[in-house]
Amino acid sequence: MTFPWPEHWQDIPDEDRDAVSEILTRLLAHGALLGHDGRERQLYLLARNDLEHKLAEYFAPLNLEVYFDPDDPIVQLRPESGNCGLSSRFNKAETLVVLSLWRLYHDARMEQTVKGVFVTVKQLWEALKIHFEDIVPPNETQLRQILGRLRDHRMVRTQRASDDDSFEASTIEILPTLHRAIPFDDPSAWEDQCSLYRGAGEEAVVDETDEETGGLL
Repeated sequence: MTFPWPEHWQDIPDEDRDAVSEILTRLLAHGALLGHDGRERQLYLLARNDLEHKLAEYFAPLNLEVYFDPDDPIVQLRPESGNCGLSSRFNKAETLVVLSLWRLYHDARMEQTVKGVFVTVKQLWEALKIHFEDIVPPNETQLRQILGRLRDHRMVRTQRASDDDSFEASTIEILPTLHRAIPFDDPSAWEDQCSLYRGAGEEAVVDETDEETGGLL
C-alpha cells in the first residue's frame, strides 16, 4: 500500500521524496543524523539546504526541535522543555556512563577549543571511578552494550585501535549531540544530578533490572 504524499509538501521534487522519507526515519530512529560521510552526508546536505523549515514544521506537533549544529554536519532532534513522548529512558548504569561522558566532553571543551573530543575506554572507566567512587562500574560486557546504545542514539562513535589491543584502548568520540541532549547549564547542575547516585556503598549499578532514569532522545 502506498500512502499519498502530504499536500503541504507537494513542492518537494519526486526524485527527493525517498530521501526525505529516509531523513525522517533516521531522525526518529536515532535522534540525530550525522552528515560526515557516506549516505548520511547526502541526506544531511538535502536536509540543510532544502528542508530546514519543513522538518521544523513536521516535528513541531511531537514537541521536538530540529537543531542544525553550526560547527558540525549534524542534525539533531531535541525535546522542547524536556517534554516528549519519544524520549528514551536509560537505566542507572547507562545514566552514570552518560554523566561521565558529559563531564569529559565539557572539561575538554573548557580546556581548549577542539574539533572533536576523543577519550579511551580506560579514561571513561577512570572517570566513572572518580565521579562515583562508591559504586561498582559496569564491566566490559555491560559497557560494550551501553556504548552500543549510545552509538545508536548518535551520541558517540567508537573505534577499536587494532585486533591486538584490549577493549580499554578503544577510542570513544563524544559527539556534541550528547552534550546538548542533557540539560545541564553548568558543572554545578551536573554535580547536583550526580549527587543523586552517590552514597550507595558497594551496591552495583549494573543490574539491568534497575529502574530506568533520565530522559534522552
